[in-house]
Amino acid sequence: MSTPYDCERCPGYCCSYPVIVVTKRDVERIARHFGITPDEAMRKCCRKAHGYKRIMKRKDDEHFGRICAMFDTDERNCTIYKARPATCRDYPGDRCGYWDFLAFERDGQEDEDYISTTWHAED
Repeated sequence: MSTPYDCERCPGYCCSYPVIVVTKRDVERIARHFGITPDEAMRKCCRKAHGYKRIMKRKDDEHFGRICAMFDTDERNCTIYKARPATCRDYPGDRCGYWDFLAFERDGQEDEDYISTTWHAED
């Protein structure tokens, strides 16, 4: 069964979320991915913020302002996809609101590569 969205054609909107929670198990998986210790993985990828012990570090991004530090801003994809946190593995579920919006905009603008940075999901 196919999904009603295409992550490979998205500029990584979900990766721009300010809080991407990382579990202890996620840190261990990321550490194995890089061949480093969990403590080194914590220093490389995570920080404390927003009341959480571990969230993904962020970096500057031309489209969304800030994005996950493990996101390749040139290729527009995750550099640790196979080791990504559980939060990322579970997202977006059955539907992606940003993809729905982006597909609508791309169709309306007749531009398959259009990237919108103004969409915000309703709470």
